[in-house]
Amino acid sequence: MRRIITDAQICHGKAHVKGTRIPVHIILDLLAVGETYENILQAYPQLNEKDIQACLNYAAKLATEEVVYESKVA
Repeated sequence: MRRIITDAQICHGKAHVKGTRIPVHIILDLLAVGETYENILQAYPQLNEKDIQACLNYAAKLATEEVVYESKVA
């Protein structure tokens, strides 16, 4: 089952946890500042551990993309 989805009608088309209106970036931001799974699950009881893991997996897949920044010299 795909836990992370996008839908133009939900969360302005941003990736979110399926069946919720919780954007992936919110969960990642919480993890980045040191929140525990337990605290996140208390704040968002509609989530479970697999949803949080899916958010991390989604971010890891995005991080493997090659991004090229063009630098302009004046």
